[in-house]
Amino acid sequence: MTTLTLAAITLVVPDYDAGIAFYRDALGFNLVEDTDLGEGKRWVVVRPDQGAALLLAKAADDAQTAAIGNQSGGRVSLFLNVDDFADTHTRFKAAGVTFLEDPRTEAYGTVAVFCDPFGNRWDLIEPKASE
Repeated sequence: MTTLTLAAITLVVPDYDAGIAFYRDALGFNLVEDTDLGEGKRWVVVRPDQGAALLLAKAADDAQTAAIGNQSGGRVSLFLNVDDFADTHTRFKAAGVTFLEDPRTEAYGTVAVFCDPFGNRWDLIEPKASE
Protein backbone atom coordinates (compact mmCIF):
# COMPACT_ATOMS: atom_id res chain seq x y z
CA MET A 1 0.00 0.00 0.00
CA THR A 2 1.20 3.53 -0.79
CA THR A 3 2.32 5.69 2.13
CA LEU A 4 0.89 9.21 2.25
CA THR A 5 2.73 11.98 4.08
CA LEU A 6 1.62 15.58 4.53
CA ALA A 7 4.95 17.25 3.80
CA ALA A 8 4.14 20.97 3.92
CA ILE A 9 1.38 23.53 4.29
CA THR A 10 1.53 26.95 2.62
CA LEU A 11 1.14 29.92 4.91
CA VAL A 12 0.84 33.33 3.25
CA VAL A 13 2.88 36.02 5.00
CA PRO A 14 3.49 39.71 4.24
CA ASP A 15 7.28 39.30 4.23
CA TYR A 16 9.62 36.32 4.09
CA ASP A 17 12.05 37.66 6.68
CA ALA A 18 9.26 38.48 9.15
CA GLY A 19 8.00 34.92 8.78
CA ILE A 20 11.45 33.48 9.36
CA ALA A 21 12.00 35.75 12.36
CA PHE A 22 8.83 34.54 14.05
CA TYR A 23 8.87 30.84 13.24
CA ARG A 24 12.61 30.29 13.65
CA ASP A 25 13.53 32.85 16.29
CA ALA A 26 10.39 32.99 18.46
CA LEU A 27 9.00 29.47 18.10
CA GLY A 28 12.27 27.62 17.52
CA PHE A 29 11.37 26.04 14.17
CA ASN A 30 14.22 24.99 11.91
CA LEU A 31 14.86 26.97 8.73
CA VAL A 32 15.01 24.09 6.27
CA GLU A 33 15.38 26.09 3.06
CA ASP A 34 15.57 29.68 1.87
CA THR A 35 16.18 29.69 -1.87
CA ASP A 36 16.01 32.77 -4.09
CA LEU A 37 13.74 32.01 -7.05
CA GLY A 38 14.28 35.37 -8.72
CA GLU A 39 11.94 38.32 -9.25
CA GLY A 40 11.51 38.78 -5.49
CA LYS A 41 10.24 35.23 -4.89
CA ARG A 42 11.83 32.79 -2.46
CA TRP A 43 11.19 29.19 -1.46
CA VAL A 44 11.17 29.43 2.34
CA VAL A 45 10.49 26.31 4.40
CA VAL A 46 10.42 26.12 8.20
CA ARG A 47 9.68 23.03 10.26
CA PRO A 48 9.27 22.15 13.92
CA ASP A 49 11.26 19.21 15.26
CA GLN A 50 8.64 16.78 13.94
CA GLY A 51 5.68 16.94 11.58
CA ALA A 52 4.80 18.88 8.48
CA ALA A 53 6.73 21.90 7.32
CA LEU A 54 5.39 25.37 6.60
CA LEU A 55 6.09 26.88 3.21
CA LEU A 56 6.14 30.63 3.84
CA ALA A 57 4.77 32.32 0.74
CA LYS A 58 4.93 36.11 0.40
CA ALA A 59 1.58 37.55 -0.64
CA ALA A 60 1.75 38.35 -4.35
CA ASP A 61 -1.43 40.38 -4.85
CA ASP A 62 -4.28 42.13 -3.02
CA ALA A 63 -6.35 38.95 -2.64
CA GLN A 64 -3.46 37.08 -1.02
CA THR A 65 -2.65 40.06 1.19
CA ALA A 66 -6.27 40.15 2.34
CA ALA A 67 -6.07 36.46 3.30
CA ILE A 68 -3.05 36.85 5.58
CA GLY A 69 -4.04 35.76 9.07
CA ASN A 70 -7.49 34.67 7.96
CA GLN A 71 -6.74 31.67 5.81
CA SER A 72 -9.14 29.57 7.90
CA GLY A 73 -11.87 32.13 8.44
CA GLY A 74 -10.71 33.13 11.92
CA ARG A 75 -10.58 29.60 13.34
CA VAL A 76 -7.59 27.91 14.88
CA SER A 77 -6.02 26.15 11.94
CA LEU A 78 -2.58 25.14 13.13
CA PHE A 79 -1.85 22.78 16.01
CA LEU A 80 1.53 22.53 17.67
CA ASN A 81 1.97 19.57 20.01
CA VAL A 82 4.62 19.75 22.72
CA ASP A 83 5.78 17.34 25.41
CA ASP A 84 6.26 20.06 28.07
CA PHE A 85 3.49 22.64 27.92
CA ALA A 86 4.64 24.73 30.88
CA ASP A 87 8.20 25.11 29.61
CA THR A 88 7.11 25.87 26.03
CA HIS A 89 4.42 28.33 27.14
CA THR A 90 6.95 30.19 29.31
CA ARG A 91 9.56 30.22 26.52
CA PHE A 92 7.05 31.45 23.92
CA LYS A 93 5.79 34.23 26.20
CA ALA A 94 9.38 35.34 26.85
CA ALA A 95 9.91 35.44 23.06
CA GLY A 96 6.93 37.78 22.68
CA VAL A 97 4.35 35.28 21.43
CA THR A 98 0.82 36.60 21.98
CA PHE A 99 -1.50 34.19 23.78
CA LEU A 100 -5.22 34.85 23.45
CA GLU A 101 -6.14 32.93 26.59
CA ASP A 102 -4.73 31.36 29.70
CA PRO A 103 -3.82 27.68 29.53
CA ARG A 104 -6.74 25.33 30.11
CA THR A 105 -7.20 21.62 30.61
CA GLU A 106 -9.37 19.73 28.14
CA ALA A 107 -10.15 16.04 27.76
CA TYR A 108 -7.37 15.78 25.16
CA GLY A 109 -4.71 17.68 27.14
CA THR A 110 -3.45 21.12 28.14
CA VAL A 111 -4.03 23.84 25.54
CA ALA A 112 -3.81 27.59 24.93
CA VAL A 113 -4.50 29.56 21.76
CA PHE A 114 -1.82 31.91 20.46
CA CYS A 115 -1.50 34.11 17.38
CA ASP A 116 1.44 34.55 15.10
CA PRO A 117 2.21 38.18 14.19
CA PHE A 118 0.19 37.76 11.00
CA GLY A 119 -3.07 36.84 12.74
CA ASN A 120 -3.08 33.05 12.31
CA ARG A 121 -4.45 31.23 15.33
CA TRP A 122 -2.59 28.25 16.74
CA ASP A 123 -3.32 25.73 19.49
CA LEU A 124 -0.32 24.95 21.67
CA ILE A 125 -1.15 21.51 23.02
CA GLU A 126 0.41 19.03 25.40
CA PRO A 127 -1.66 15.93 24.61
CA LYS A 128 -2.99 13.94 27.53
CA ALA A 129 -0.87 10.88 28.21
CA SER A 130 -2.30 7.60 26.97
CA GLU A 131 -3.47 5.34 29.73
